[in-house]
Amino acid sequence: MRANAFDDLSPRERPTRLWVSRAGGLKEAVTVAVTTTLAMFLVTAPDSAAAATEPGPRWARLATSEVAEDPEVARVIVKYRADSPLRRVQSTPSPEGAGTTPAPRHATRLSQTLRAPLSDGRVLGPHTQALRGQGLSSSELARRLSSLPDVEWAVVDERRRIHNLPNDTLFADNQRTATPAVGQWYLRAPNGQAASAINAVGAWSTTMGTASVVVAVLDTGVRPEHPDLQGKLHPGYDFISLDRSGAATTANDGNGRDADPTDPGDWTIANECSPGERASASSWHGTQVAGLIGAATNNGAGMAGGGWNVMVLPLRVLGRCGGYDSDIIAAMRWAAGVSQNVGTTAVVNVANPYPARVINMSLGSQGICTAAYQEVVNELRTAGVTVVAAAGNDTGLKVSVPANCPGALAVSGVRHIGSKVGYSNIGPEVALAAPAGNCVNLQGTCLYPLLTTINLGQRQAGANGYSDGTDYTVGTSFAAPLVAASVGLMLSVDPTLTPGKIREILQATVQPFPTSRPLAGGEDPVPACRAPDTRDQLECFCTTTTCGAGMLDAGAAVARTLALRPAPQPDPGASGGGGNTGGGSGGGASGLGWLIGLLVATLALHALNRRGRRRGRNTGRLG
Repeated sequence: MRANAFDDLSPRERPTRLWVSRAGGLKEAVTVAVTTTLAMFLVTAPDSAAAATEPGPRWARLATSEVAEDPEVARVIVKYRADSPLRRVQSTPSPEGAGTTPAPRHATRLSQTLRAPLSDGRVLGPHTQALRGQGLSSSELARRLSSLPDVEWAVVDERRRIHNLPNDTLFADNQRTATPAVGQWYLRAPNGQAASAINAVGAWSTTMGTASVVVAVLDTGVRPEHPDLQGKLHPGYDFISLDRSGAATTANDGNGRDADPTDPGDWTIANECSPGERASASSWHGTQVAGLIGAATNNGAGMAGGGWNVMVLPLRVLGRCGGYDSDIIAAMRWAAGVSQNVGTTAVVNVANPYPARVINMSLGSQGICTAAYQEVVNELRTAGVTVVAAAGNDTGLKVSVPANCPGALAVSGVRHIGSKVGYSNIGPEVALAAPAGNCVNLQGTCLYPLLTTINLGQRQAGANGYSDGTDYTVGTSFAAPLVAASVGLMLSVDPTLTPGKIREILQATVQPFPTSRPLAGGEDPVPACRAPDTRDQLECFCTTTTCGAGMLDAGAAVARTLALRPAPQPDPGASGGGGNTGGGSGGGASGLGWLIGLLVATLALHALNRRGRRRGRNTGRLG
């Protein structure tokens, strides 16, 4: 299934208006009444009061039912059992190099078994591969493969989308106004006006980050010519496969996988991605995420990046209508340095000279964590890589895939005052919350967006610039990179941190959620967030079981990292070093050896001094 990147709808929304994106060409909200299920949203307004709501994301698309799968074309990801006889036949050399398990490519054999035409897709691990089929649906192929004794699991290779599919009726249009007066409010220390600000300035007093720490951004690619990204991007890769017809419709760049992660634009026409979905302009989503993490800082122009000196590795996995799990998973493994294979039907090894310690995934869709995602998250955690993922923008529903995978660091979104922003998903899988941007007002300038790098082209790339109060950036897509940047700063202080320790420090240093706020005249009280179900859940006061442990405090997390950093170990071979550094059994013998060595050295030095004094007396007489 395709994945989608997370832009979002607004905070205090009670669904009474549909805000149409700029691609729709409207400049005002239009009232809608929809009661159909699946393709439209069921709208209920309490009593008959029409509560006001602020605008949402610029690229909001009409949320529809899941796209019906093609009954004649199948895409699945399959893992074979380690003891399967199938693994001993029809395997190719491993993409990981000599001496490792042969790569699984068993389409021919499985075609005979299932009596269905299959072809090999991308290799995703020593026992895992993607498969393509003809004449049956993806779910049917996954079901039939799962029944085979050689198969450990088989799941549909689903599409994921950038998260601009909030499950409500509000879509924002551009408001031609000035840049928000608050600027990059989200990086400052929290205050009464902006309680959810992450205090990056506090973290920078400890570290400005180091270029040796790399954060991978798996997204729509990047506009590398943006002036505020110069010198901040490592060479990345484009992992978007050609479509089944051999066309590059999804990739939109004229080809399939290659070493160019430049974003050509992800604009769509009406009904292209799913029935009823509106046309949309290019989002330049990956460029926005990259800027929040790693924009050039302290250069006298533009914006500051949360990670300051931390570097960004752009990986292109989302194009028009999103991207497939198999491409996303392959990019995760390559970004982390656990695989060099960038091929699809054939093994193509390309080394990644800049493996990432942090992977940001501002993408996903509703569903359960698949075995394919869980396996790669586990693999990356073992390799010491932290996976940061946006919770999603389905108006308070359950956390999206892959953020809901155990081991991923799921991030929910809060308003500037710290309450849950209306579009953000929630649930017990969330680790912590970060500001996601919100507008507050119904008209005019969006007051609290997250200013970041962007391209101003509607379809193809145009001039580079920054999002602002008119072309505003809001969404859990943009809360996640603030956490990823903070993790980059933590690793700059202590590169030995494990993903588990990073989670522990982040959660131990959060700011607590607020439990109240002033109400406007006639405004209903804001409730506490409840456990997610099938109902929309707009602004609410977060709890530690819904929005995570609390609100990100980058300054406190970095300070805690510094306080816990292991003391430098003395060099046993250095003079005066070599003391007891280990503790436990044998410590006494180690200390005694050091004392004996010191005594011997002292006696030897005393003897040399005596000889030197005698030589000095003889030299004097000769003079």
